[in-house]
Amino acid sequence: MTLTVELHGLEIPGRHGVLEDERRAGRTFLYDLWLDVPDAALSDRIEDAVDYREVAACVREISDGRAFHLLEALAAAVADALVERFPLHRARVRVRKPELEVKGLRVAYSAATAERVRRP
Repeated sequence: MTLTVELHGLEIPGRHGVLEDERRAGRTFLYDLWLDVPDAALSDRIEDAVDYREVAACVREISDGRAFHLLEALAAAVADALVERFPLHRARVRVRKPELEVKGLRVAYSAATAERVRRP
């Protein structure tokens, strides 16, 4: 059986982007997470589960730790940290940068997705 915990639209402010102005001004980034957790979570005890409050704190720590130029690098760093710190089989992380303008055209969001699988 595969058990997946999902967190969507986790809002974390960050100073990420290619342009210096983007990093200086900052903005809110949205994180969508899919976490394949161990069967121990079926016990219905928080002690046996992956606590998504701690997961959210981990994502914030990675975002606050440095200014990433690319969403791809940010998503990969978050996915790596989640698999390292929690007993996950797999972490899939999408980082969205909402409401931007590209060469005068409005875009709802840009995004990058990274997936990491725990190696045996």
